[in-house]
Amino acid sequence: MHDQFSLASPLVLVGCGHMGRALAEGWLKAGLLPAALVVVDPAVSFGSLSGVPAENFYGAPKGLPNKLKARVVVLAVKPQIIAGVLTGLKAIVQTGTLVVSVAGGITLETLVEGFGEEPDYVRAMPNTPAAVGAGITGLVAHRGIHDGNKTLASDLFAAVGSAVWVPAENHMNTVTAVSGSGPAYVFHLVECMAAAGVREGLTEETASALARQTIIGAAKLLEADVETSASTFRERVTSPAGTTAAALEVLMQENGLQVLMRHAIRAARKRGEELAG
Repeated sequence: MHDQFSLASPLVLVGCGHMGRALAEGWLKAGLLPAALVVVDPAVSFGSLSGVPAENFYGAPKGLPNKLKARVVVLAVKPQIIAGVLTGLKAIVQTGTLVVSVAGGITLETLVEGFGEEPDYVRAMPNTPAAVGAGITGLVAHRGIHDGNKTLASDLFAAVGSAVWVPAENHMNTVTAVSGSGPAYVFHLVECMAAAGVREGLTEETASALARQTIIGAAKLLEADVETSASTFRERVTSPAGTTAAALEVLMQENGLQVLMRHAIRAARKRGEELAG
């Protein structure tokens, strides 16, 4: 990835909040030359990203020099300000530039309206575990994207975890519902397990530690053996007529966890559609 960028043809990150910073740190760890990273964010300044020179930080797109021609522009800003951001970046986007948006609800067509047909476009939905290099990002490309830019988009998000492509943009709201919002569901599961433990007599500290580490450990098992399905792991833990079986009988009843999760994913998907207009 690092050989795609230079001082004259940098990676321009617009927006360096939690997600933007996670991406930038992942790219730098993956070998991106710090001088080839340009950051546009009024709240971020020199010293906030290791090795990136002071002159590579800008408070707004209008401050970028016209001679700068971006190899990649990554938009990690709030959707509400995207129109003004696109206008301010027009001078640095050219034929062959890869424009990637992680702004929720912003469609590929919105990007094309902002920059025209010459660049290549990708819409991305990463999730918060990207901050520790364990995220997953759903990607969809605009029609006609060059193979090299599609590979580059994959590499950019592989630097903070893994990436998967979906065939059509209308799948992105479901991606958001499953993985973009998904960490919150897992965190709530920890809360629920810990609260149940307290009701059964454990201290809050002990119940929280047990629930938290159980989720961490189970996730590591899934990561260590990607060929084994979650259902197989579940079956391995479940002895006939044992304690796990008793709990699963409750969770897997007719209106149990599977139904609740289906309703939750659908609600998140529909809300994504509403926000996209």
